Amino acid sequence: VQLVESGGGLVQAGGSLRLSCAGSGRTFRMYHMGWFRQAPGKEREFVAAISWTGGSTYYAESVKGRFTISNDNAENTVYLQMNSLKPEDTAAYYCAAGWRDGGSIYYTGRRPRDYDYWGQGTQVTVSS
Repeated sequence: VQLVESGGGLVQAGGSLRLSCAGSGRTFRMYHMGWFRQAPGKEREFVAAISWTGGSTYYAESVKGRFTISNDNAENTVYLQMNSLKPEDTAAYYCAAGWRDGGSIYYTGRRPRDYDYWGQGTQVTVSS
């Protein structure tokens, strides 16, 4: 089972990036998906989560209105569209997949322990 992130890079403040996370090795149908980030010297923090149907989403206050999470179950892929980027968004971004509550169509995990599989991360750097 593998999750592979892509789409990170260097961007100026105010710019946009779209991260992708492709799953392989099994289907992630009925798995909720999420994005977390970790800056140097800081703990990993929640960014956004989506239920496996895509019907429920949840965002950290710091990114609400700027980031959008979406998924494509047919492609086993989750996306994070990041707009109006700020220098404080600089971090390694990780996607994760988890199965809880019998595969609830509403479940959106907001804690690292809500997830079973993790990607290796992709670096996002926002210059001022």
